[in-house]
Amino acid sequence: MKQSTTYAGIPSEYGVLEQSKIVLLPVPYDGTSTWRKGADKGPEAFLHASENMELYDIETNSEVYKEGIYLADAITENSSPDAMVQKVEEQVLNYIKRNKFVTLFGGEHSISIGAIRAFNRSFENLTVVQIDAHADLRASYQGSKYNHACALYEANQTTNLIQVGIRSMDRIERAAMNEENVFFAHEIVNDAYWMDQAIENMTDNVYITIDLDGLDPSIVPATGTPEPGGLLWHETLDFLRSIFSEKNVVGFDIVELCPNPQDHASDFLAAKLYYKMLSYKFRRTDTDSEDGYAYDDEDPKSVSKFKDDDES
Repeated sequence: MKQSTTYAGIPSEYGVLEQSKIVLLPVPYDGTSTWRKGADKGPEAFLHASENMELYDIETNSEVYKEGIYLADAITENSSPDAMVQKVEEQVLNYIKRNKFVTLFGGEHSISIGAIRAFNRSFENLTVVQIDAHADLRASYQGSKYNHACALYEANQTTNLIQVGIRSMDRIERAAMNEENVFFAHEIVNDAYWMDQAIENMTDNVYITIDLDGLDPSIVPATGTPEPGGLLWHETLDFLRSIFSEKNVVGFDIVELCPNPQDHASDFLAAKLYYKMLSYKFRRTDTDSEDGYAYDDEDPKSVSKFKDDDES
């Protein structure tokens, strides 16, 4: 992929690793998708859209890029699915150990396997919140346990997995589900309290993985496997805002943008969603200074258990 110099064209002083609180790791991988190809083009389209986005967020009255957003070199390992997963885990762990707020943009959903491994190694009692049309709970698919259809199988075994927006799955996946933590699309549409219940089921430390097909194809048509009946924009933001407000979000990824060269609306939504999530994470509170954010480098809940490790 063609790599931008800085995320969203921000001034270079806000894109230096040492001064940045945030790391953005692009992973343009599309090695196991089974229908519409093109998720490997997602990071480039996302970055291009980000360069055309206003950087002042009205809702939070903030310019979160001033916290520093380092655009890391893209992970281009594609020799095999397991090699890609291992490389993602290594790179994410490296930045976590440097006390960065690590974010990823894919790429297909299998990139999340390595990321979740790294966060699970780094933060105690981790919850993974999955917004997705698909369960992704197959133990293996087409001969690989690192297929995009298996993206959350391991997390379901090793973390507190909460699944939101699910509306497409194989019968075999139901046996693997913890249905108390599954919020099916057809159920939440008539449940005014589903967000409260989902947040109640979370532990303190939360990692969020968003497959863009979790949102409705009326607002995000450019995904590899669009499914009708997904979340809408403000509904999604309401849920995310509550998570960031009530829990310690330790990182997140956004995956499965499959850009359409004739329609850039999905690219722009992905760019806005990413920036909005950062704005929620670093949102000022009433007691913060005018130029400060709620995120605290020294708050024990804001850093990993590698805080005291050598950062060199």
